[in-house]
Amino acid sequence: MNVHSSARALSRQRAVARKLALQALYRWQINECSWQDLVQEFGAAEDMSRADREYFRELLEAICGSRAALDELLAPLIDRNPTLLDPVEHAALLIGLHELAHRPDVPYRVAINEAVMLTKRFGATDGHKYVNAVLDRAARQLRPAEH
Repeated sequence: MNVHSSARALSRQRAVARKLALQALYRWQINECSWQDLVQEFGAAEDMSRADREYFRELLEAICGSRAALDELLAPLIDRNPTLLDPVEHAALLIGLHELAHRPDVPYRVAINEAVMLTKRFGATDGHKYVNAVLDRAARQLRPAEH
């Protein structure tokens, strides 16, 4: 496998990990539990064989462990209290913010695009536009040299 095809494979595996993390974070917002319980519960998901398991685990551990800090970062970027956000949009924003703030190896455009695509797939009709605008503002603050 050459460098480009292995990079594409990792990109696809991470996209599946983000999708599963979105679903797990949605469930966590509805019925809170430990991140370890989410990893165990979603570890048996049909798509997990195609996911980057470590990235999935890292996303859940980091986001569940720092939700208050992420919501604090999110609050000035949005027009309402983070607790009032649609759970799908909130989960996508948490993933995107985590990547923008803590994963410099993930280009800001990838973090935004992945969150937007997840919201298009699972969120309300125009939710992806909101997620795009919020994460674009976040990227300007968190990654000014890249943006």
